[in-house]
Amino acid sequence: MSIAIIYMAKEFNWSHNTQGLVSSSFYFGYITTQIIGGALTDKFGGKRILGIAFATRTLFTLLTPISARINIYCLILCRICLGIGEGPVYPCFLSLTSKWFPPEERTRAVTAVNVSNLIGMAIAMPISNLLGSSQFGWESIFLVFAVIGFIWSIIWHFYGESDPRDYSEISKEELDWILKSKSTICSDDNFDHYQSGFREYSTIDDEENNMLLQKDQISSRPLYIRKIPWNFILSRREVWAIMLGHFFNSWGYFILLNWLPIFYYEYFDTDINRVGYYTSLPYISYGIVGYMGGCICDYAIHQLKFHVLTVRRTANIIGTLGITISILFVSTNEIANFFASVIVMITYLAKTSFEASLIMTIGYALYSFIISSLYVSQMDIAPKYAGSIFALGNTCAMIQAFFGVALTGWILEVTNNNWNVIWCLCSLFYILETTIFFSWAGGEVIID
Repeated sequence: MSIAIIYMAKEFNWSHNTQGLVSSSFYFGYITTQIIGGALTDKFGGKRILGIAFATRTLFTLLTPISARINIYCLILCRICLGIGEGPVYPCFLSLTSKWFPPEERTRAVTAVNVSNLIGMAIAMPISNLLGSSQFGWESIFLVFAVIGFIWSIIWHFYGESDPRDYSEISKEELDWILKSKSTICSDDNFDHYQSGFREYSTIDDEENNMLLQKDQISSRPLYIRKIPWNFILSRREVWAIMLGHFFNSWGYFILLNWLPIFYYEYFDTDINRVGYYTSLPYISYGIVGYMGGCICDYAIHQLKFHVLTVRRTANIIGTLGITISILFVSTNEIANFFASVIVMITYLAKTSFEASLIMTIGYALYSFIISSLYVSQMDIAPKYAGSIFALGNTCAMIQAFFGVALTGWILEVTNNNWNVIWCLCSLFYILETTIFFSWAGGEVIID
């Protein structure tokens, strides 16, 4: 949509306000199924929930061009329904990762999922550009990706499983390794390795959840949680670090996702056929460096024996500073000069879309380290409830996404297209994110 909307806005003569409403309407639906999707995944497994979610999003992707031709209200309703379908997807991924991967591989696993997402976006944007500029028009963008989603849904139905114990093709050695690693993560011998500097360690008693295994017991069948201790989860500062971290991080993330192509097109007067290519470069760097960052963090924790919290905090700071510096360097001379003087760096201001894309590519490469901190933290503190906690964080993120993406259109209207206001707000929220995460994040299992 971030590419297609450029073509749609030209055809339908949409203002920035209308573009903001169309883009943000997706997040209005997305927010409604975050928590319920994560809870259902933790209860019943990810296969069915993820399958239903993908089928729903595929259907409404296909219906997007039809609804746009009817009127703007049908399009907004369609985008809301698409968001409802996609809402459970990321909580499903996190819940599946906590079940399929041993603790020493989880950072790499989460970064691999996020990297795959970003690589998909990097491929999809130039393809969308080609399709939108072709004789088939912008409608073909949604048709092509709906077909891809349909094919993926079929493959997932036959080959996906919620738990490694359900998967008939897994070897006994691999299954034993996964289960044994998960059962020993909270052992006394391993506890010091996961400490965050606080001695407090909490478990859920049998009255709250009588389905949990003893720490050295390995079950031969899949374990699905019967009751999720929401009160206990919401009482922990480590969980609030994740929730507020997502809340502040998402402002910049989703504004860049939805408005960066329009920024290139309008601010630098970029050829519409090249917008997708310039937009895709930062996501390619995000994907490549993001996976490398996950490997580095896993190595630091499990081989070099750094505390988990130290690694998570460091990765978060690298990611936040990287993207903050980059977006300030594509803003005004005054802001760039001031920021550069503070950090004693060479001032550089983008004057063309290629230069801006180059700066953002470097910024996104550093930004990718946030995957190895904010996006992994729920598996450090509560692997059994990773889907539910991530759903809480992603719900907070969608609040910012919905209002931020829509508000951006309004700000551009009232400030006569002053993009510097947008980038300064993004920088402010990134700084708030890293401050809260650094102060409250945890590095040990607190809910077992």
